[in-house]
Amino acid sequence: MASYAQGKYALAISDRSGQVFPYREMVREWNGAYVHTSEFEPKQPQLEPKPISADPQGLLRARPARKALPTPSVLDLNPISTTGSNTTVTIFQERHQRKTGDFVRLYDVKQPVGGLTIAELEMSTTLKTAINKTDTTIVLDDSTKFPSSGFISIVTFNSENGENHTETIKYTANNTGTGTLTGVTRGSSAPSYGETPAATTARHHKVGNKVFGSREITIVEESFVNDAGSTETFSNKFTFVVNSTPSSTQRGGGYFVFGGPVNDRA
Repeated sequence: MASYAQGKYALAISDRSGQVFPYREMVREWNGAYVHTSEFEPKQPQLEPKPISADPQGLLRARPARKALPTPSVLDLNPISTTGSNTTVTIFQERHQRKTGDFVRLYDVKQPVGGLTIAELEMSTTLKTAINKTDTTIVLDDSTKFPSSGFISIVTFNSENGENHTETIKYTANNTGTGTLTGVTRGSSAPSYGETPAATTARHHKVGNKVFGSREITIVEESFVNDAGSTETFSNKFTFVVNSTPSSTQRGGGYFVFGGPVNDRA
């Protein structure tokens, strides 16, 4: 069988321009046209677009967005400062971002400060009488450390799942003589960092359950002029009022003292 000639000296006419070119410089386009290499045009990609499906509208295991609960944060070293004969206590925490009107509870105070005991600084006591979900009077073993109004947190151990459940309770009156809190709103929540978290759930609480209090704070602001010439305001400390008058001027409390919301659990 005879083979084809290589076309070394042959000429060909372009289907596009009609001009004559060397045979060996001709190529075939995608549409079958026989053209010179200088005239070659690749197939336009938009003639065969890749199929694109619609954007997905939802996740397979989607969860609704929720606001994270505030958590205790570490205060400065020896963060508690008292002044003798002054019931206002100053707490130091660099750039804390809290707001005036927040309620703060102290955790893990390591030592007394200015004559104030750890129990008074942390405001801890126990429940004197059991309460059910609807009771609006709460009797504590000792309410002398607690403000005249505010928020408390009662901790109850759940033996079924081995977890502690807490309830935040608002009260408007405190009889320190009898340890009785009245004007109670059950299943409440206290403002923290300028926001009010989701309300807790009213529960049954037994005699001897731990009770923690909190104090309303006032932030102390400072300001400076930055490199751009604008004034910036910040706060490295806040204050609250205690019931007992400190006996001396002192700064202490130890390291890894925490300041946080009344209730640090869901």
